[in-house]
Amino acid sequence: MMWRSFIYKATACSLAVSALSVTHHAKADPLGDPQRGRYLAVASDCVACHTAPHGQPFAGGLAMHTPLGIMYSTNITPSLSAGIGHYSLEDFKKAVRRGVRKDGANLYPAMPYTSYSYLTDQDIADLYVYFQKEVAPVDKKGPVTALPFPMNIRFSMAFWNMLFLNGKPYQSDPTKSAEWNRGAYLVEGATHCGTCHTPRGFLMQEDLAHPLSGASLGTWYAPNITPDAVSGIGSWSAQELTEYLHTGRLHDKAQAGGGMGEAVEHSFSHMSSDDLNAIGVYLHSLKPVSNPQEQASSRFTQGSDVNPAIKLRGVVPIMDHNDDAASGASLFMGNCASCHGANAQGSKDGYYPSLWHNSVTGASRGDNLLSTILYGVSRSVEGQQAFMPGFGGKSGDAVQLDDNQIAKLSNFVFKTYGRPGVQVTPQDVALIRKGGPASPLLLLARVGMAASAILALILCVVLFAIRRHKNRNVA
Repeated sequence: MMWRSFIYKATACSLAVSALSVTHHAKADPLGDPQRGRYLAVASDCVACHTAPHGQPFAGGLAMHTPLGIMYSTNITPSLSAGIGHYSLEDFKKAVRRGVRKDGANLYPAMPYTSYSYLTDQDIADLYVYFQKEVAPVDKKGPVTALPFPMNIRFSMAFWNMLFLNGKPYQSDPTKSAEWNRGAYLVEGATHCGTCHTPRGFLMQEDLAHPLSGASLGTWYAPNITPDAVSGIGSWSAQELTEYLHTGRLHDKAQAGGGMGEAVEHSFSHMSSDDLNAIGVYLHSLKPVSNPQEQASSRFTQGSDVNPAIKLRGVVPIMDHNDDAASGASLFMGNCASCHGANAQGSKDGYYPSLWHNSVTGASRGDNLLSTILYGVSRSVEGQQAFMPGFGGKSGDAVQLDDNQIAKLSNFVFKTYGRPGVQVTPQDVALIRKGGPASPLLLLARVGMAASAILALILCVVLFAIRRHKNRNVA
């Protein structure tokens, strides 16, 4: 973590002179400003995806588990042999905005170039100079992405881009304030919020009819962040949203885990307060989207303090995690109460959050609670780490709970402290443990290609028969 700390401290020191604006010079300066580029790289969270665990910054190699298979991030250091050192500004612009490498091959949209297409020419130039001049080259190539057929045919992405890539830099709305435009530019572009929070369509494209209304990420679920008062963040004040983005936590409301925890740690917590405020202004101006499952009550107000130990006295002993017959209450007292409190009220300083009035336990689906129990939470903001161990049995987990135990524990927590109507099964836990549901697109693409091949073969046979019949008539 030392190199990340260095990057962020250097960035924080330069924020006063690095604040970006939506409107730049009429003509971009191709020389660029590396300090602005540094800030934009942080806002765009480049380091999170392009750095493998314990790897060198921006050297790539991070394995990203997607519904279509494992994709590996690439080396974007200025290495001539392994990175982008041989990229011109135009090459760089084409990769960032259009998802096309220098060799002409298409990138997969795991790289959010559909959002980065909104970046201005000046910001592209600033980013380019930063990566070419300020980032240390790493002469090592990472693993190569090899998706199963037919997704390994990168050229197919050209047709996907024709359908779903905007490809035009952000245009300011003159009827809106400068702060609103700045927020729109960040949310739609650099911080690419829609990449996670907007649901996906059949072809894995963002469903722009329901922007930022919540989406499954496989294991975690990115919630609704429209200003709906019940389903979204309409009940949050501008100050609360800024606090959450900066720290990753909001007392009695939410804690950032999974991908959002990473975004807070590596990106939002290092952005200027003006930019965080602008994001809030823009988000609160959007059309609210309501989730039918949450119309009655907000996910931030579910549950109350209950001491499950009362139910256990004289009935069952405090849980032994090797006991398959342990109840949900026993599992809670044995694994959770020591940190979150016997009443699940959390710690006084808020380090351990309350499990009631909590966006995870108050949600209308179980994904995030299951992922939190399986994988834990770990994020560091301003030198302070928020940590919860996982219970899924990975290295470093103190206790391993099986799918049945996690389902019983989760159902107890939902019923006692959260949204009582939510029920999860051991099969749900197994699916999250596996990485989430696979996309049907791969199978359908194969079936479609096979059907096309069969139709082409039939057409050839028919044409051959017609030609042969004509030849006989001539003879």
